[in-house]
Amino acid sequence: MPAIETKGLAKRYGAVRALDGVSFTVEPGEIIGLLGPNGAGKTTLMKILTGYLQPDEGDASVGGIEVVEDPLGVQRRIGYLPENAPAYGEMVVQEYLDMMATLRGVADGDKRRQLSWAIRATGLEDFLTRPIAKLSKGYRQRVGIAQAIVHEPKLLILDEPTSGLDPNQIVEIRALIAELAQSATIVLSTHILSEVEMTCERVLLMSRGRLRADAKLSELQAANAAVVAVERDAEGVEAALGEIDGVDSVEEKPGDGKYRMWRVTGEREERELRLAIFECVRDRGWLISELRSDTRSLESVFRELAQDSGLGTEAPQPGAETVADAKKEEATA
Repeated sequence: MPAIETKGLAKRYGAVRALDGVSFTVEPGEIIGLLGPNGAGKTTLMKILTGYLQPDEGDASVGGIEVVEDPLGVQRRIGYLPENAPAYGEMVVQEYLDMMATLRGVADGDKRRQLSWAIRATGLEDFLTRPIAKLSKGYRQRVGIAQAIVHEPKLLILDEPTSGLDPNQIVEIRALIAELAQSATIVLSTHILSEVEMTCERVLLMSRGRLRADAKLSELQAANAAVVAVERDAEGVEAALGEIDGVDSVEEKPGDGKYRMWRVTGEREERELRLAIFECVRDRGWLISELRSDTRSLESVFRELAQDSGLGTEAPQPGAETVADAKKEEATA
């Protein structure tokens, strides 16, 4: 049974279409990166999945439970950390987490164990008696994560979970996310592309309310391209590489004093392309210092998809007549 399944989700804010026919399936245990510029529809999608907002069209289910029909049933299965996690600043950490465990229906017999686990997992042991308002932004973020996992949810939705954390804390949260994925499905929404590259195995890329890409990270980054460094005195390298069967383009890149660098792209699978390049170079007796695949960065993939959609890297600002409606989505995206 899918952890998440959506079919044709659509949502409007006045004249602005925040979601436009979004369909995808997430299997249990996956770590999904939800990417997109401001106004892409990410927050609207998360609010629908968590039962806080109803779609205008389409269906969504979590663990087989229909979100529209049984939002409370869905909310019992999920943990949600919004970008600005709400908390009662006057409450101390332990008091707040105990209250959240009760609100989330944790049985009295399980509360001590689950609270202890959530506190240890988020590194809050030394801050239990501190008022939340007195904590740094990073530790308030940890409190937000702790309240989201205290009931051991099957689905965890995190909106910018490493916001405000220092580098060491970010590493710790990444490790925590990997640990949580052993027993829960995780949807991670973030603007930080490197965060997705380090944490997620699959990407849902949204732009202006539409799902532009849904693929494993390795598949998105894979490029039928290779880089080869050939001795500088070799003649006819560009022509020779261009004659390889299946090669589309050959482009010279900055090299060093002894070698010239070439980037070769083609229709072949990347491993086969490298083998063909090696055979071409070997047959001509040229010396090479490097032959490697050329993997695309997630940033370049994002920009390519945005440009292919004719949208640029950021969604355009709405017209003056739709600003009031669009701000409901834009302020929290």
